[in-house]
Amino acid sequence: MVADYSYTNFNTNQDKKGKIPGKLRVLVAPLDWGLGHATRCIPVIRELQVQNCEVWLAAETAVERLLNQEFPDLPMLALPGYRIRYSNSQSGFIWRIFGQIPRIRSIIANEHKWLERQVQEYEFDAVISDNRFGLYHHSIPCIFITHQLSIKSPLGKWSEKILQRWNYKYINRFTECWIPDLDEENNLAGELSHPFKKPATDLNYLGILSRFKKEAIPEKKNHLLILLSGPEPQRSILENKIIDELVHYNGTADVIRGLPASDIILPSTNHIRFYNHLPGDELNKKIAEAEFVISRTGYTTVMDLAHLRKKSILIPTPGQTEQEYLAVQLMKNKIAYCLQQDEFSLDVSIKKAREFSYQFPAISNNGLQETIQRFVSKLKR
Repeated sequence: MVADYSYTNFNTNQDKKGKIPGKLRVLVAPLDWGLGHATRCIPVIRELQVQNCEVWLAAETAVERLLNQEFPDLPMLALPGYRIRYSNSQSGFIWRIFGQIPRIRSIIANEHKWLERQVQEYEFDAVISDNRFGLYHHSIPCIFITHQLSIKSPLGKWSEKILQRWNYKYINRFTECWIPDLDEENNLAGELSHPFKKPATDLNYLGILSRFKKEAIPEKKNHLLILLSGPEPQRSILENKIIDELVHYNGTADVIRGLPASDIILPSTNHIRFYNHLPGDELNKKIAEAEFVISRTGYTTVMDLAHLRKKSILIPTPGQTEQEYLAVQLMKNKIAYCLQQDEFSLDVSIKKAREFSYQFPAISNNGLQETIQRFVSKLKR
């Protein structure tokens, strides 16, 4: 069943159509495939505000709640997500995704029609879409944000070529493509963000995006931060596996469940504290306190940890080839200690992580600032 695109929500009293004089009205809409697409849009939104843009947001459910917590004063349009579901098993992952392709293509077509109505009604000057393929428009500049120009597939190179053609068909409908990675050999995403063949639209590398800043907070010995994320059921599978082992852990831990839309609170103990979600500034401090961060190999998490130069133990989502590829890259470049979910043992992983020789790339965020400054300047002209 295709979601309803007919309604709109507002969290301000601002007149719907009346634009703020002298400000460009820019719509930002992240994909709902986990929370990473939304959190990496936070520095983009902040920089747009620095450049005096009137920013509007579009999302639903968990992504909507997260963005509302970070930006409570910004208008929010209700835009249904892709609502991807994973398989319980690694072998069934790719077939579960393929089975959802007709529904996803229908959603892309519907969100394109949705955008045409919103542009006509609210007079947006530009759109920034994080991996939402249907948010392009014929009369205003539209930006596509992705770190996956190349899409990895377990079926081999022939299928990756087909996926890349499909990917570029949509990306080339956008005015520009912004890539959250370093434009140099020592980058994070490897072939994902630096393929041999690139799309025809203009490309701009933003550097490493992160909403966090380095905190002068001492680490707590034997203290862990568990960051859970991603679509179900794999989020819950990893959560249950880690909690079973934390019960016997000789230390303390904070578990951030990655469920900002949930009202179900797990009971905390003296050495394990549970949170469904934390605002960015509080999570920033939790990361600083931890000896190790244990999380998925989600790309936004990878950027955050590289930016903070934080030691981590990362577990790719079974069957998600992008995360499995990133795990290999991160291990090879000594950025994170990575292992497969079925190999995970808390005590053994911590022991090996303490023996691991972590190395972090030099980080520069000038790409984001320069790209948005140029983008806003072109819009004004």
